[in-house]
Amino acid sequence: MTRDDGLGGKVALISGGASGIGQALAIAYARAGAHSVVNYFPGDEHDVQATIDAVEQAGGRCVAVPADVRSEADCAEMAATAVREFGRLDIAVAAAGILRRNALHEMTDAAWNDMLDVDLNGVFRVFRAAAAEMHDGGAMVATSSIAGGVYGWEEHAHYAAAKSGVLGLCRSLAVELAPRGIRVNAVIPGLIESPQSLDEKNSLGKDGLDAAGDIIPWGRVGTVDECARTIRFLTSDDSTYVTGQQLIVDGGLTIRWPS
Repeated sequence: MTRDDGLGGKVALISGGASGIGQALAIAYARAGAHSVVNYFPGDEHDVQATIDAVEQAGGRCVAVPADVRSEADCAEMAATAVREFGRLDIAVAAAGILRRNALHEMTDAAWNDMLDVDLNGVFRVFRAAAAEMHDGGAMVATSSIAGGVYGWEEHAHYAAAKSGVLGLCRSLAVELAPRGIRVNAVIPGLIESPQSLDEKNSLGKDGLDAAGDIIPWGRVGTVDECARTIRFLTSDDSTYVTGQQLIVDGGLTIRWPS
């Protein structure tokens, strides 16, 4: 007997769909019978065609839109594209983000503001645009991080501040949109192997991720697919009474007593 999680035929808007968690999520939705609209940032090194091809191989449809989440108009176009191409919008996932290493004494106002404009304000813009097009009874999820969501991270104060702000945004929107039956939740990924975390300049890099497995109870870092499947759950009928929550996906990292 096949379990029905209610995702068949639904349409999801995913920011940051050219790589990482966003790409894995578009594929996960395709496997569940849902279609997606993803954005890509023009000039980004990641080719969104890889996402489109993988979604089609999984049996779904994916439409890619060039969009910068720093732009109100671009975010509105992403949501409008979902309705224009598929006739509906059921799910919005804000997964686009940047990561930059920057010590406090070197950080300029411009660097601080740019980080928040993408990683926090970008979530707001995606959700605002989606809410305008989404029918009642939809679902939204934003990606936060254990940096800011749980821990601090030296030389990443702007990133942690943005990711912490995402949690407050989701809690408040969960209350505001509840009368429409729209659920809003956040995931807090731990150490996940992704193009972003593999960046040795701004994040841990491969060696750092490999070493991190020693301090994670699960014995390894996570995968983008594991995060994607968690988001899929939070936007499915299996979680219809879950809203305003933050689900940590970290293999037990945040519950282990330091040794």
